[in-house]
Amino acid sequence: MSYRAAVCTALTGPDSIQIETRDRSPLKPGEVRIAIKAAGLNFPDLLMTYGKYQFRPDPPFVPGMEFSGEVIEVGSEVTGWKPGDAVMGGGKGDCIAEEAVVPSSALVSKPDALSWEEAACWRAGGVTAWHALHDKADLKAGETLLVLGAAGGVGMAAVSLGKHLGAIVIGTGSSPEKREAILAAGADHVLDPADPELATEVKELTGGKGCDVVFDPVGGDLSITATRAIGWGGRFLIVGFASGATPSFPANHALIKGYSLIGLRAGEASRRDADLAARTAVHLRNLAEAGVMRPHISHRLGLDKTREALLVLERREAIGRVVVTMED
Repeated sequence: MSYRAAVCTALTGPDSIQIETRDRSPLKPGEVRIAIKAAGLNFPDLLMTYGKYQFRPDPPFVPGMEFSGEVIEVGSEVTGWKPGDAVMGGGKGDCIAEEAVVPSSALVSKPDALSWEEAACWRAGGVTAWHALHDKADLKAGETLLVLGAAGGVGMAAVSLGKHLGAIVIGTGSSPEKREAILAAGADHVLDPADPELATEVKELTGGKGCDVVFDPVGGDLSITATRAIGWGGRFLIVGFASGATPSFPANHALIKGYSLIGLRAGEASRRDADLAARTAVHLRNLAEAGVMRPHISHRLGLDKTREALLVLERREAIGRVVVTMED
């Protein structure tokens, strides 16, 4: 038996993606074979095609960190899953394909509240937002959360979760269409990141206090602007560098305002801490079943158009999420 997969053949970006036919490999103990329905794209998928992500697989490899699908075969020692089960899951790659083999522990049941496409792009954003706002920032009801890049998949998840936790949410979006989508995701206020008075605007919206938490998947100059919008004792979450630029934070400024710079690697945190992973799984299952952080999907493309789907991310055209489907 064989299946098709999107393969990165060189570290030269999306143009290196080729659709290839691969042979099935036998299952090892504890593994499950999935017929993938949809794969959600994340910015690290794009970075990996250039060899610029912290996890740097050598070509040829299949990108894609999350999927939804149906169990078609289980290996020995697998309990809890059977053929026909609807699941969602992921890993460090191999998801942009018609089939994938994953450890049984990498799967969770697909909630009825989510479509196949929504389930394919819920988990990465959900895990990141939950670990950031709950475990790292300990966001409280009534606090103000500033989400940079709020029209991105992870940013929108943070907006929705922030509102679910009772925060006042301010999002940034670079176009009218993105700002409209951010408000629809639950933000109380939305600002243009190019506004030179962004920090002043945030302070005005918070009665001069500044925001309590900054969620920053963007990096670059916008990060430094956001430090001027943070209040005394705030928490600045360093989530990623979608701008391509790593900011150099002024240590004296953090000292004077008493705010914390907090690095975030949600997936790695769960891999290193089994208890955290177990607690996170329970919370995420409850949130998914309740339809919290339901993704906004702006682009749906078939497997044959994986290259174009990655280029949508590269051109910053996505609002919310981009999904590759296995059925045209």
